[in-house]
Amino acid sequence: MSTLFEIVVVSLLVVGCFFTLLGGVAMVKLSDFFRRLHGPAKASTLGVGCILFASIVYHWVNGSGVHPRELLITVFLFLTAPISAHLMSRAALSLMDDRPPHPDRTPDPDDATVDRDDPAPPER
Repeated sequence: MSTLFEIVVVSLLVVGCFFTLLGGVAMVKLSDFFRRLHGPAKASTLGVGCILFASIVYHWVNGSGVHPRELLITVFLFLTAPISAHLMSRAALSLMDDRPPHPDRTPDPDDATVDRDDPAPPER
């Protein structure tokens, strides 16, 4: 294998490991559900995608050919990760409808629903 392809494979593996680790740390450290969902959905997908692409390049250069399992894993990863993140966020949003209002903003029942600070003209 040529030195150029070795550098490409190693750099893809390093970038992939970095983003996978970043997605795991984001899942542990971030506070809100939606923030925790964003880390693995974006960073880990990019990290595993780089690792799979490094595997594809490695097998292609060594002459063993591109294996269908690597291509299938890549396709399923890039199809299922965004869809599952979207469905989990929609489910969480649907569960949030019954939450009480934020305690810092208690609504006044006698107040009008129009925001007086809004510069837009009132609707007719």
